[in-house]
Amino acid sequence: MAEDNRRAKGQAMRRKLMGEAYAAKLDSAVYQDPIMQKFAEVTQECVFGTLWTRPGLDLKTRALICVISDTATGRTPELVLHLRFARNQGWTEDELSEALLHLAGYVGAPLVREAMLTAVEVFKDMRENG
Repeated sequence: MAEDNRRAKGQAMRRKLMGEAYAAKLDSAVYQDPIMQKFAEVTQECVFGTLWTRPGLDLKTRALICVISDTATGRTPELVLHLRFARNQGWTEDELSEALLHLAGYVGAPLVREAMLTAVEVFKDMRENG
Protein backbone atom coordinates (compact mmCIF):
# COMPACT_ATOMS: atom_id res chain seq x y z
CA MET A 1 0.00 0.00 0.00
CA ALA A 2 2.84 2.40 0.78
CA GLU A 3 4.27 1.87 -2.71
CA ASP A 4 0.89 2.71 -4.28
CA ASN A 5 0.73 5.91 -2.25
CA ARG A 6 4.29 6.88 -3.22
CA ARG A 7 3.53 6.14 -6.85
CA ALA A 8 0.36 8.26 -6.77
CA LYS A 9 2.33 11.10 -5.13
CA GLY A 10 5.04 10.61 -7.72
CA GLN A 11 2.60 10.76 -10.62
CA ALA A 12 1.17 14.00 -9.26
CA MET A 13 4.65 15.47 -8.69
CA ARG A 14 5.75 14.53 -12.21
CA ARG A 15 2.70 16.26 -13.72
CA LYS A 16 3.35 19.32 -11.56
CA LEU A 17 6.97 19.55 -12.69
CA MET A 18 6.37 18.87 -16.38
CA GLY A 19 2.97 20.42 -16.82
CA GLU A 20 -0.09 18.34 -17.64
CA ALA A 21 0.12 18.67 -21.43
CA TYR A 22 3.82 17.81 -21.67
CA ALA A 23 3.44 14.84 -19.31
CA ALA A 24 0.57 13.50 -21.43
CA LYS A 25 2.60 14.02 -24.61
CA LEU A 26 5.58 12.16 -23.13
CA ASP A 27 3.36 9.37 -21.84
CA SER A 28 1.83 8.78 -25.26
CA ALA A 29 5.15 9.01 -27.10
CA VAL A 30 7.43 7.04 -24.76
CA TYR A 31 5.55 5.13 -22.10
CA GLN A 32 3.09 3.05 -24.13
CA ASP A 33 5.61 0.22 -24.54
CA PRO A 34 5.38 -2.41 -21.77
CA ILE A 35 9.11 -2.18 -21.07
CA MET A 36 8.94 1.60 -20.66
CA GLN A 37 5.80 1.25 -18.53
CA LYS A 38 7.94 -0.67 -16.03
CA PHE A 39 10.48 2.14 -16.05
CA ALA A 40 7.71 4.67 -15.50
CA GLU A 41 6.39 2.72 -12.51
CA VAL A 42 9.80 2.66 -10.85
CA THR A 43 10.60 6.32 -11.48
CA GLN A 44 7.15 7.49 -10.45
CA GLU A 45 7.51 5.70 -7.13
CA CYS A 46 11.21 6.06 -6.36
CA VAL A 47 12.31 9.28 -8.04
CA PHE A 48 9.19 11.45 -8.12
CA GLY A 49 7.34 9.85 -5.19
CA THR A 50 10.32 9.65 -2.85
CA LEU A 51 13.15 12.02 -3.85
CA TRP A 52 11.13 14.94 -5.22
CA THR A 53 8.69 14.89 -2.27
CA ARG A 54 11.32 14.86 0.49
CA PRO A 55 11.50 17.83 2.83
CA GLY A 56 14.62 19.97 2.99
CA LEU A 57 14.82 21.52 -0.48
CA ASP A 58 12.23 23.38 -2.47
CA LEU A 59 11.26 22.21 -5.96
CA LYS A 60 13.02 25.16 -7.58
CA THR A 61 16.35 24.18 -6.03
CA ARG A 62 15.86 20.51 -6.88
CA ALA A 63 15.17 21.41 -10.51
CA LEU A 64 18.37 23.48 -10.76
CA ILE A 65 20.39 20.62 -9.25
CA CYS A 66 19.10 18.37 -12.04
CA VAL A 67 19.97 20.91 -14.74
CA ILE A 68 23.51 21.23 -13.37
CA SER A 69 23.94 17.47 -12.99
CA ASP A 70 22.68 16.79 -16.53
CA THR A 71 25.00 19.42 -17.98
CA ALA A 72 28.03 18.17 -16.05
CA THR A 73 27.44 14.59 -17.17
CA GLY A 74 26.35 15.33 -20.75
CA ARG A 75 22.86 13.88 -20.32
CA THR A 76 21.13 15.92 -23.02
CA PRO A 77 17.82 14.00 -23.20
CA GLU A 78 17.37 14.40 -19.45
CA LEU A 79 18.44 18.04 -19.67
CA VAL A 80 15.48 18.68 -21.98
CA LEU A 81 13.12 17.48 -19.24
CA HIS A 82 14.91 19.21 -16.38
CA LEU A 83 15.16 22.58 -18.14
CA ARG A 84 11.39 22.40 -18.49
CA PHE A 85 11.07 21.50 -14.79
CA ALA A 86 13.30 24.46 -13.89
CA ARG A 87 11.30 26.93 -16.00
CA ASN A 88 8.06 25.59 -14.52
CA GLN A 89 9.47 26.14 -11.03
CA GLY A 90 10.26 29.80 -11.65
CA TRP A 91 13.81 29.90 -13.03
CA THR A 92 14.06 32.41 -15.87
CA GLU A 93 15.78 31.75 -19.17
CA ASP A 94 18.46 34.28 -18.19
CA GLU A 95 19.07 32.68 -14.80
CA LEU A 96 19.37 29.22 -16.30
CA SER A 97 21.67 30.50 -19.05
CA GLU A 98 23.92 32.10 -16.45
CA ALA A 99 23.97 28.91 -14.39
CA LEU A 100 25.03 26.98 -17.49
CA LEU A 101 27.68 29.53 -18.42
CA HIS A 102 29.08 29.38 -14.91
CA LEU A 103 29.75 25.68 -15.44
CA ALA A 104 32.10 26.33 -18.37
CA GLY A 105 35.00 26.87 -15.99
CA TYR A 106 34.26 23.67 -14.10
CA VAL A 107 33.00 21.06 -16.56
CA GLY A 108 34.24 22.51 -19.85
CA ALA A 109 32.99 24.49 -22.79
CA PRO A 110 31.89 21.51 -24.94
CA LEU A 111 29.40 20.25 -22.34
CA VAL A 112 28.15 23.76 -21.68
CA ARG A 113 27.80 24.50 -25.40
CA GLU A 114 25.67 21.38 -25.84
CA ALA A 115 23.57 22.39 -22.83
CA MET A 116 23.12 25.92 -24.16
CA LEU A 117 22.02 24.61 -27.57
CA THR A 118 19.55 22.34 -25.79
CA ALA A 119 18.28 25.25 -23.70
CA VAL A 120 17.68 27.35 -26.82
CA GLU A 121 15.45 24.61 -28.24
CA VAL A 122 13.59 23.92 -24.97
CA PHE A 123 12.95 27.60 -24.28
CA LYS A 124 11.74 28.15 -27.85
CA ASP A 125 9.38 25.18 -27.59
CA MET A 126 8.03 26.38 -24.24
CA ARG A 127 7.42 29.88 -25.58
CA GLU A 128 5.63 28.50 -28.63
CA ASN A 129 3.75 25.57 -27.08
CA GLY A 130 3.62 26.22 -23.37
